[in-house]
Amino acid sequence: MPHRPTQTLAHPMDMSTPTPMLDEHHLPTDAALVQALAQDIAQRLSQAIAQRGHALLCVSGGKSPIPLFKALASQALDWARVSITLVDERCVPVGHPDSNTALVQQHLLQGPAAAARFIGWIPADHSTVAAPATWADRAPTLQAWANAVDAALRPLWPADVVVLGMGMDGHTASLFSQAQGLAQAIAPDSRSLCTAVRPPHAPHDRLTLSLNALHAARHVALPLQGAAKRQVYELARAGASTNRPVSLVLHGTANNVAVWIAD
Repeated sequence: MPHRPTQTLAHPMDMSTPTPMLDEHHLPTDAALVQALAQDIAQRLSQAIAQRGHALLCVSGGKSPIPLFKALASQALDWARVSITLVDERCVPVGHPDSNTALVQQHLLQGPAAAARFIGWIPADHSTVAAPATWADRAPTLQAWANAVDAALRPLWPADVVVLGMGMDGHTASLFSQAQGLAQAIAPDSRSLCTAVRPPHAPHDRLTLSLNALHAARHVALPLQGAAKRQVYELARAGASTNRPVSLVLHGTANNVAVWIAD
């Protein structure tokens, strides 16, 4: 059954809030969503390669993207001309169970996709989970890491495809409501692609793409599975608020977001 693309007008938070058209794709099952989205991403990356000789794909971590990673890795694509990087990363060693880098290496950089270039975010010599410290003490080190990521990504930006996720609290990437460092990450005048944050409840300090980096991407895909996340999305679509940072992406002026929904 083919997916049904629709366009939905987002409701503004106030008269000055942009009202972009959200490109929604409805699929009958989770499996159908994964296959259709993998094909869409591969097509966009192929078009980027044809137009510019190279493509940049940014992906999210967690358990939800694993089926998509496996489907995407099997797509016929000139993977040697693709760079893959992250949307956010936990500040843990690469071998840690919570590492997004390890997740991508295990599930996406396989088969033909192993030919892609991967741009990691955590220094190779970071071998232990940092002891608890105040944000003021920890932030300078993490921001130095973020600056190194920024330098690596800037020659490739804007990304051709960014695949976001969304938490039940309305966070996306590692843009969490009430996070330390959030103000810098979403600042309208920020020129940073990557910045450091400390979530209020989730484990580990994080590095994350900034809101402006997401707005600058050529295309952003947001897959949603399950009725509970659909409800969070509907609230975020209704108005931009830092209480649900994903809404700041949805209500950006770039009109670059496609929402993929399993009905």
